[in-house]
Amino acid sequence: MHIFTILVRLVVFLFLLSVAVKNSELVTLRYYLGMEWEVPMVVVLFCCFAAGALFGYLSCFIKKIRKKN
Repeated sequence: MHIFTILVRLVVFLFLLSVAVKNSELVTLRYYLGMEWEVPMVVVLFCCFAAGALFGYLSCFIKKIRKKN
């Protein structure tokens, strides 16, 4: 079972690495008042993933705290 876990992690890592390599071109994020920020696409994807994971964790955490009381 330990070898299976390592194999799955390796496959997921290689998949994410290939996505990062293929999406390395710059994208422009435009804000209000003419503000712009140029970053690689993989940074945008990672930030969206991290924000979603954080919001999901906080949602579960809040439900767990409410359940204790």
